[in-house]
Amino acid sequence: MATMTLEQLVAQLAKAFGDGLRAVVLYGSAAAGEHIAKRSDLNVLVIVRTLDLALLEREAAIASAWAEGGHPPPLTLTEQEWRTSSDVFPMEYADILERHRLLLGESPFEGIHVDPRELRLQLEREAMGKLLQLRQGILAAGGDRKRLTALLESSLSTFMVIFRAVLRDRGETPSTDYEALSRQVTAATGVSTDVFIRVVRHVRGTQRLSRDDIPSVLASYHAGVQQLVHYLDQQGVP
Repeated sequence: MATMTLEQLVAQLAKAFGDGLRAVVLYGSAAAGEHIAKRSDLNVLVIVRTLDLALLEREAAIASAWAEGGHPPPLTLTEQEWRTSSDVFPMEYADILERHRLLLGESPFEGIHVDPRELRLQLEREAMGKLLQLRQGILAAGGDRKRLTALLESSLSTFMVIFRAVLRDRGETPSTDYEALSRQVTAATGVSTDVFIRVVRHVRGTQRLSRDDIPSVLASYHAGVQQLVHYLDQQGVP
């Protein structure tokens, strides 16, 4: 069976929700031109007028077909939820606001803003949380270098989200290119991001990591995240 395309996804959502579908938005790396085929997710925001179990079950069949292509289920919110949740998920909202492409409906972004204080609070929490998740992944891998390589690959986009939030917190505009973004973070914070650039190149396929590279790269990667967490802790909340 052929993988569902983005255009097919939008068409199926329109059929499932009818007049209740308010907007479909592509966000993240694909909207910014950083999408890597077979490596990056296509992230989709769906905004609907109302949402109940029956509608969710209707969307579930679409999401299942979409997931066969390796993509996460659409982020589905009602209009009211979308309008009132930027204080709960400021990092995610900031990312969507900066990197998006409207696929269907009217733009849902008018009047949406992110409070800098709320962004800082979530940023510190997320950075520490992702550090702990990275450690859990290392422990779960049990030294298996194939699994450790997969851990580096899967965690990269998460840390790029954090990098962008770090720069926004400083009032800077983050680059949409992962290598340039990493260099921006080093210039702004003093945290070395050379190892993140190595992982970016590995994921892009321009400079693949060998099995022998993994222990040293992972050690530097973990140390870099530790340094970033420490930097954020030292900054405090404005």
